[in-house]
Amino acid sequence: MPISTAVDPAQVSRVVGIETNFVNLNVGAVNYLPQRIAVVGQGSTASTYSLTKAQVFSPDAVGATYGYGSPLHLAVRQLLPVSGDGVGNIPVTVYPLEDNASGVVGTGDIEATVTTAAAATYWVKVNNVLSQAFNVAVGDVAGDVHDKIKVALDASVSLPILAGTVGSDVPVTSKWKGASAGDVVIEIVGPTDKGVTFAITQLASAAVNPNAAEINAALAQIGNVWETLVLNLLDVADTTALDTYAAFGEGRWGALVNKPLLVFSGDTNATVAAAIAVPDARKTDRVNCQLVSPGSNDLPFVSAARQLARIAVTAQKNPPRDYGSQIATGLTAGIDSVQWNGSQREAAVLGGSSTVQPADGVLKMSDTITFYHPSGEAVPPYRFVCDHVKLWQVLYNLDLIFNNPNWDGAPLVPDGQAHTNPDAKRPSTAVAAVAALIDSLGRAAIISDPETAKESIQAGISESNGKRLDISLVIQLAGNANIISITNNFGFFFGTVEAA
Repeated sequence: MPISTAVDPAQVSRVVGIETNFVNLNVGAVNYLPQRIAVVGQGSTASTYSLTKAQVFSPDAVGATYGYGSPLHLAVRQLLPVSGDGVGNIPVTVYPLEDNASGVVGTGDIEATVTTAAAATYWVKVNNVLSQAFNVAVGDVAGDVHDKIKVALDASVSLPILAGTVGSDVPVTSKWKGASAGDVVIEIVGPTDKGVTFAITQLASAAVNPNAAEINAALAQIGNVWETLVLNLLDVADTTALDTYAAFGEGRWGALVNKPLLVFSGDTNATVAAAIAVPDARKTDRVNCQLVSPGSNDLPFVSAARQLARIAVTAQKNPPRDYGSQIATGLTAGIDSVQWNGSQREAAVLGGSSTVQPADGVLKMSDTITFYHPSGEAVPPYRFVCDHVKLWQVLYNLDLIFNNPNWDGAPLVPDGQAHTNPDAKRPSTAVAAVAALIDSLGRAAIISDPETAKESIQAGISESNGKRLDISLVIQLAGNANIISITNNFGFFFGTVEAA
């Protein structure tokens, strides 16, 4: 076969032909898998929107489309904050859900009692976010205060509640239907000695999240796109939703799909026992994860969204690195007395829950894990999120090497057979390509002991199908410095008596 076919081999008359083709010379080098975030959740009940997935670029655009103060809007505020301290250029795509037909909003109220009102300024705080201020004047009565509360809430469009018609109190409802709305927490911030007190009835009756069919319809839109990190905006207690995500995620591990993902939910239970109630019952679930903030009044999915922003950026820039000590700014941790100590964090991890170590009200991430912890497995292989991310790099790079026109349909000949076809491949060609990749994975600290991994490579033409090349390899993922054990021995110095 000619070295070049730029000119037809049958050409007779004098000519110079130059063909230009791109050749990928980066074969075997590690290409980091581009991370993507999928947000699955509801808009506001009052908004009308398409259920077609859409990439989003700002919280304001999400609010305008799906409703300000909706779960989608509040989550994207944490992923793409106006400060720019978010996920940067990592694509964020929303997969909208609508309220279940049987869904119920959460309802509550705020009631002011006035003795002798003095001038003072107050705020309604909802899940640690302040409304616009309202000012109580000397001589105001309860009805005046109620009117001012409603004006403040109506002006604070990013809060997750709506104020109804004022009467003997200010009725409030959640902006969406479903059990997840039951996590709304309302407080009043302001002086307590100015002749005005407030009684708050927290939201109750919120019920019936979107069902499995509705979630599956959203997930079906993912298709062949490799969405790596999925944010679930429903409450983690909704095990029907978790079952749906787990089944979908397991399918993404399929050899012919080869695009696994992880699903993150939020949890703000103060005690370890409450926090592990769901994950400890899902010991073989390697798809779902919960990101926690013990005792916080942040909405659980808001807390998860902010922590996921940190995970995504690290996974994008430095996949082998774990997420310990990442600071989830913008969140408000629970009070110090409910934060978990070392033994409690150990119990949480053994029960399938991620952990944090807040300090001075700042949320610092610690262990970031999936629910996966089968009984009897001392080192569960699918426990740590960062290990999933490392493994994804291997899958992604193997696909880059072999799933392309260079290999697809190439002539396949045994090792040792001479040939002149530049497109022909031998099993040894595959071994060399995988070995080069393994060296690069070792240099990137994604795997350990690349020499042993290279020795494990096997490739051969199938004995039953001459058009099939079988390849296998064994790799050892690199670990992380999550535990550092130091023994510090000490003693005392004793002087010696010197001779005269």
